Amino acid sequence: MDELTYAIGDVHGRAGALESLLGQIAARGAGRLRQLVFLRDCIDKGPESARAVAMVRETQAGPRRGDVPDGPSGIRAAAGRVLDRDRPLVSDGVAWVADRPATAMGWVAGLRRVHEDRLRDYVHAGFRPGRPGIDPSVRARLWIREPFLSVDDDFGKHVVHGHTPSYEGVPGCHPCRTDPDTAPLRTGRLTAAIHDRATPGPIAFMQS
Repeated sequence: MDELTYAIGDVHGRAGALESLLGQIAARGAGRLRQLVFLRDCIDKGPESARAVAMVRETQAGPRRGDVPDGPSGIRAAAGRVLDRDRPLVSDGVAWVADRPATAMGWVAGLRRVHEDRLRDYVHAGFRPGRPGIDPSVRARLWIREPFLSVDDDFGKHVVHGHTPSYEGVPGCHPCRTDPDTAPLRTGRLTAAIHDRATPGPIAFMQS
């Protein structure tokens, strides 16, 4: 069977929702190769940021074949920031940076900000319109909303992004882009857009 890619929207420290979603992915993908792309933000706003980061790291270390129940996939933790904004990081009531091992911080620093496959570009926020391919502006990739959200621009590939939450808990699906950020802090729903190797847009969505 073809490999599936699960693009997971902004987690924001909702470790329980992430745990639920990863369990569903493992159950759905039994016997099938898969990879995860985390669109970020992973920490900062939610109550269990440290545990959320630990879960993402454990996923990265897991096998790529889906028949191992507790080892969902290879990971491309590439499409944005693990960290949310440039502010002090607080998790579980303590200073996150002060309380985390240097290895965890080194892992965070080494994550890529964009990932691509044959049909799609995965990025945290989006690209500036009017240019095909990956936007060279790091600021745009991390922060842009408009005019990215208002145009049906052809960026050369389908763009999968987060950063702009749906407070109704419904993922955004558009001709040229997909946004699985469903505001888990408000809605309780963490969403993964499921992609295959044949169709640029998602073939389905999965929610915690």
